[in-house]
Amino acid sequence: MKQKIQCPKCKSKNTIKWTKRKTQNRGLIQRYKCKDCNKTFTLNDGFFRMRNHPKKITCALDLFYRGISTRKVQEHFKAFYPHNADHSSVLRWITKYSLMISKFTDNLKLSVGSEVQIDEVEYHRRKSHKAKLGIDKNFFIDSICPQTKFMVASNYVKSRGMEEIKAVIKDIKTKTEVQIKVITTDGLLTYPNAIKKVYGYSNKTHKVNVYHNIVNASKGEGFNYPIERLHNNLRARTKTFRGFHGSVESANAILKGYEIYYNFITKHQTIKKCPYELATDLKLKSENKWLELIKMAN
Repeated sequence: MKQKIQCPKCKSKNTIKWTKRKTQNRGLIQRYKCKDCNKTFTLNDGFFRMRNHPKKITCALDLFYRGISTRKVQEHFKAFYPHNADHSSVLRWITKYSLMISKFTDNLKLSVGSEVQIDEVEYHRRKSHKAKLGIDKNFFIDSICPQTKFMVASNYVKSRGMEEIKAVIKDIKTKTEVQIKVITTDGLLTYPNAIKKVYGYSNKTHKVNVYHNIVNASKGEGFNYPIERLHNNLRARTKTFRGFHGSVESANAILKGYEIYYNFITKHQTIKKCPYELATDLKLKSENKWLELIKMAN
C-alpha cells in the first residue's frame, strides 16, 4: 500500500498529484495539492530548493572524500555539466549534507564489540580563510571498535581537555549502552579521570566500571593499531588541506562527513565490507549510498 503524502501546512493526508514543475537542471518535479486547504507543494527529498541535480551533488561528496579538492571537483563538472557549480558551492554541499546525514547515523542502534579505542589527531587551523589572524592548534578526538572497524564517536575541538574528552566518551556510552567493557587509550593523563566520571566508580569492587587499558608507545608498549590505521587514512585525506581554514564548526562538519564516508561508503580492506554492515542493522541497497543516506536522513 502506497504511503499517503502529508500536507506540510494542515498535516492532512487528503492530497492528490497536481501537475509537475519544470526545472533547468533537475528535470520535472512532481507537485501535490491538499484537497482540504488547497495548498500546493513539492516533497522535500533532502534537495529542496537546490539548483543542481541530486546525482551531481552526491557525486561531488563522493569525489571530495575520495581525495579530490573542491576546485578539482569544479573542473571535473565543467567537462560534463553545462551548468557548472563553483568550488564554494561544493564546500557548502559537503557541510550541509555531512551534518544532515550525521544527525541520522548518530541515532542508529549499534552492535559492536566489547572494546573501543580512543585517540586524538592534532590539526592546525587558520582562524580566517582570508585575514591573517594566526593559527590555532586543535584536535580531532575519535574512537573505533577494533572488531567491526566502526567509528563510534568523534569531535573536532579546540583542545583535548577534560570536558572535550568527556564529551566523546559520553557519546560512546550513549551509542553503545552497556556493550563496552574495555577502553583502550594512549598515556594522555586526562583519560583516567574522564572515563571514571562518565562510566562511574564501583565502591563494591573499588574499580571503574570499565577496564581502562593504557598502551603507551613512548614506553615501548606498542601501538593501538586499529585506530592508528584509521588515522593514517585520515591524514592521507586531510594532508592536502594544508590545515583547516575558518571556524571550528566547518572543520567539524568536514570530518563528520569523513566519518560517514569511512563507516558507510567505502569498504574496509580487513573485513571486506563497510563497517556499518557489521555494526548496525541498516540496509543500503543502492550503489549511490550518499543519495540513499540523504533520503533516509530527510
